[in-house]
Amino acid sequence: MIAFDAQEIALGGRVVLRDVALRIAPGACVAVCGPNGAGKSTLLRGIAGLLPGMAPRDPRLVAYAPQGARSAWGMTVAEIVALGRIPHGDRDPARVEAAMAQCGVVHLRDQRIDRISGGQARRAMLARVFATAPDVFLLDEPTADLDPAAAHEIMALLRATADAGATVVVALHALDLAMRYATRMLVVADGRIAADTAPRDALPTAAAAFGMSLGEGPDWQLLPP
Repeated sequence: MIAFDAQEIALGGRVVLRDVALRIAPGACVAVCGPNGAGKSTLLRGIAGLLPGMAPRDPRLVAYAPQGARSAWGMTVAEIVALGRIPHGDRDPARVEAAMAQCGVVHLRDQRIDRISGGQARRAMLARVFATAPDVFLLDEPTADLDPAAAHEIMALLRATADAGATVVVALHALDLAMRYATRMLVVADGRIAADTAPRDALPTAAAAFGMSLGEGPDWQLLPP
């Protein structure tokens, strides 16, 4: 169980989150959805203990990948993935190899990360998190830069990881991915958690947060403003 409570979080003199009280159990795949600037990234950083004045979590147990995580260094994919073992103080080649296989970057192992595509680099950075083998995955927009098939592949991997007993918390804009793969949806709007329930039940609140509406019928459909 990972918990995060905060009455108010201010950054740069502006309150960005209020009235947060979260409990997330192992086996959950939680989608954090909401418009730009709603507070999703701040929420993930808070859960990770990475906001000013907070004690960080044990990095062996809780792994965090920020939005747009990239490396400007001329390191190979294999070297980047191996960085995930730093919290454990080893390189564990078997873990690194398994993480690259899980995230589909084995064939890129000797390529420099600054010379591959954005989507490939995104997979490599995700593999770094998997190499840590944490109990809790905190991932900010892990499907950004990925084509639709790859995005589904990564979300299926994250759901399988949760089903195997890990805790997975993912910030997403893609409500279709949240609906398909998440077991729970948090909707963040105007610095507050506006909904915290099953994805289908949270969908009307999510649509409203994005300034959209839902079409009528048994199958959900987002309608433009």
